[in-house]
Amino acid sequence: MPTEPLSQKEIEDRLAELPGWSLDGARITRTYRLATHFAATALVVHIAQTQEELDHHSDLTLGYNTVTLAVNTHDAGGAVTEKDFELARKVEGLAPGHGAS
Repeated sequence: MPTEPLSQKEIEDRLAELPGWSLDGARITRTYRLATHFAATALVVHIAQTQEELDHHSDLTLGYNTVTLAVNTHDAGGAVTEKDFELARKVEGLAPGHGAS
């Protein structure tokens, strides 16, 4: 059964609970800053593992000391769904352990 897209209000309500995340077109996004490139790389690996566990993947970009996620649900025609917010919450839970801000 396909995941249903969230309404604009539902997206706004969920974003209010996730500081640092925003809506960029039809995706929710966040950039994390880290102390070093190695710390950023470690966060990318941890996020990739989490995405595999959820079977839900974002566009994940590694910069020198930054990690950016942009996520929507392909099964819902590229719309934002609850699956995207589940991933965002999981990443929010693990990012501080890597020193991300």
